[in-house]
Amino acid sequence: MFTTLLNKFARPAKSTAPPGLPHPQDPVCVIGDLHGRADLLDAMFELISDQPGSERARVITVGDMIDRGPESARVLSTLQAAQRAAPQRMICLMGNHERMMLDFLISPDAQTVRWLKLGGAATLRSYGLSLPDMTRPDTDALDALRMDLARALGPNLLSWLDSRPLYWREGGLAVTHAGADPYHPLERQNPDALLWGHARFGTAPRRDGLWIAHGHWVVAEPFVDRGRVALDTGASKSGRLSAAWFDRNGLKFLTIQG
Repeated sequence: MFTTLLNKFARPAKSTAPPGLPHPQDPVCVIGDLHGRADLLDAMFELISDQPGSERARVITVGDMIDRGPESARVLSTLQAAQRAAPQRMICLMGNHERMMLDFLISPDAQTVRWLKLGGAATLRSYGLSLPDMTRPDTDALDALRMDLARALGPNLLSWLDSRPLYWREGGLAVTHAGADPYHPLERQNPDALLWGHARFGTAPRRDGLWIAHGHWVVAEPFVDRGRVALDTGASKSGRLSAAWFDRNGLKFLTIQG
């Protein structure tokens, strides 16, 4: 089963080592946006387990675990279980899609209902729920949907989602969902910059030499450029999930193609 899975999904890793790239003593693997692709997550976990030093690796997901793809419910249950089983080695960050869902659950109004149009409908389906008529959204129907979704998620998962951190950092490497304002340290970032991105992120280098591994911005292939490591290869549509594997030898990309 394992060999068949890898033959079907795995693509060769590509290595790169630009100057200044972090070389952690124990491996760090950063997985890009999952968007409901539980099949690709399963295959990526298998591929990670086959890497040298995987038993010591920290594994970090960049957020956007949900929406668009067909199995958001299974992605969440898989990651929650993995993170709680190994909290020091499995880190799951919050993305803007998790934030949108939580905001909808707090108050399903004209602002937060956009989540349903940006992929939230797929998450509802994964929990056996239906999207109401969005041409004429009804306040009572949206409130009932909010309650149904909250019950489907359950208090434990809701609490876990709400407590997801916005970034992870060790030494010269940091992980966020959508990047960061290069003019400010991570601890002084506006949460919107970490969840939705910042206009300067792709154009101005960081002054502190920190490398940011991130998702959010869909790219054809993962890449490294001026302190950025971009990892969102559009899993829900492209069927391609990418990860960055950092270790003492530098960086290599792991890619699963479904």
